[in-house]
Amino acid sequence: MKVEPAASLAGAAAVPGNKGSSQRAVLLGAVADGESQIRGFGRAADTLSAVDAARALGAEVIDNGDDDIRVRGVGLRGLRSATIDCGNAGTVLRLLCGLLVGQRGERFELVGDASLTMRPHERAAAPLRQMGARIETTEGHAPVKIEGADLQAITYELPVASAQVKSAVLLAGLFAGSGPTTVIEPHPTRDHTERMLQSLNVRLSRTDRSVSVWPVESLPPLDVDIPGDISSAAPLIVAAVLLNGSELILHNVNVNPLRTGMLTVLERMGARVAVFNRRTVSGERVADLEVRSTPLVATTVEAAEVPRLVDELPLVALLGAFGRGTTVVRGAEELRAKETDRIETVVDALRAIGVRIEARPDGFEVRGTPARPRGGRIHARGDHRIAMLGAVAGLVSREGVEIEDAECAAVSFPGFFDLLEQLAQR
Repeated sequence: MKVEPAASLAGAAAVPGNKGSSQRAVLLGAVADGESQIRGFGRAADTLSAVDAARALGAEVIDNGDDDIRVRGVGLRGLRSATIDCGNAGTVLRLLCGLLVGQRGERFELVGDASLTMRPHERAAAPLRQMGARIETTEGHAPVKIEGADLQAITYELPVASAQVKSAVLLAGLFAGSGPTTVIEPHPTRDHTERMLQSLNVRLSRTDRSVSVWPVESLPPLDVDIPGDISSAAPLIVAAVLLNGSELILHNVNVNPLRTGMLTVLERMGARVAVFNRRTVSGERVADLEVRSTPLVATTVEAAEVPRLVDELPLVALLGAFGRGTTVVRGAEELRAKETDRIETVVDALRAIGVRIEARPDGFEVRGTPARPRGGRIHARGDHRIAMLGAVAGLVSREGVEIEDAECAAVSFPGFFDLLEQLAQR
């Protein structure tokens, strides 16, 4: 697929429901009592993996193909033995680890595609074993085999900031024989799990760097509205900032403060992104965004910021290509454990179209120039974030960008290219 240059981005749009919240809602609905209502479900390959997992484990999912689904749960300890294909969805696999280790007497195997199989899963298994879980990885990778067991509460300090690992431990804590189960973080990470558990009246306490959860006997059904995913909004925001004359409004975007690092970085670089109509929906902060084009200056992203914009860091590299000065990203080693090694993939992709970028062990360094990059060919390598990066790069280039493996964008945003074409002014 080739994305041609655009003059500007203009119009109003909404993006799919937050992917992580959609996955969490389906999986918690599967272990709740009664029928859960999930509105604004972000339909994509990764979220449908959660639906498939819930069904394989014995829950009923009523899905008519729109953004509203219902899940009839089997109760907290009612999941049945199964082999679950998690596809490309790391969140689904790691959250399931936390929910399945407490299903006493049941056996499970978690598998996935080639990318998910090779990602590091021992980081979730290790703390669960400390709780008494019977869980084994395959040399640190998938398949992951689980035999449900009795669990004990622990206090666990994360060696690397990870919302997925934190969530796995907290979900296992629901089954612990005594409480609380506590996770200590090096830096705060996204807290969709905690917010959803609190909406279900689970006893939970938080400090700046830790979260604790107490065991429960059962969970009530969910009744949740899921706002738009800021990671899906980010490519549109970046394109509008970089294209002169752009005026873009995005409705109903999740602005959870642990997810809005991209907005903070954009403000530091001089971008004009107005956040208005703020409200709270189902425990999550939501707003509308107005984006206009503006010249940028370089910035430095430090390790403490990374968890708040880890999925958007490829786009930060493209912003840096237009910022006056040198933009540096540090402390982002976690990028090497994504669908691809996103440090190397981003560097290879942007170099191929004329951006001056160098890889660092924990990030990258980009030298900004006033001119649009040349354009050329980018291979997404099966990574949805790189496919969307390539599309934005095509819009802001001189000659356009040919994207190999562009269809992988459907992992998180199936209608991305169609929406981009509707908003692009040529």
